[in-house]
Amino acid sequence: MSARLDVFAIPSASKLIKQFSSLGRLVVESPLPAATRELVSLRVSQINGCAVCIDMHTKEATAAGESAVRLHLVAAWREATVFTDAERAALELAEQGTRIADGAGGVPDEVWERAAKHYDEEQLTALVTLIAFMNTANRLNVMLEQPAGDYQPGQFK
Repeated sequence: MSARLDVFAIPSASKLIKQFSSLGRLVVESPLPAATRELVSLRVSQINGCAVCIDMHTKEATAAGESAVRLHLVAAWREATVFTDAERAALELAEQGTRIADGAGGVPDEVWERAAKHYDEEQLTALVTLIAFMNTANRLNVMLEQPAGDYQPGQFK
């Protein structure tokens, strides 16, 4: 399987993707905990069915020392006891922000308030930006049919 477009081979597309990727690097440099970033990235990608991002974020999290148990349970985080209250709040916000069209009125206040209990404004800004970034990345990859399985941790650093 190959992608519909090789965006790195198209000069204008390559420029757009590089600029878009720079936003992702800013989120990585934010004070949002690395484990939370990977868990949220993985959950958003699971919801959107983005195999290449699931591949990437599972491998990045593993390389950073994340346990296989936690990674396997991200899809069922509500029933799992392996996540902190802060991570659970971030995963809930990620789901609500990803499934925004499913809930009239957007993200419910109580979901936001749970996240705001655990993250300061700078971290919340990074978290919301990450959720939006991942949703965009997922949509790009799904539309372009980017193949998954070959990602190596640190490949895009």
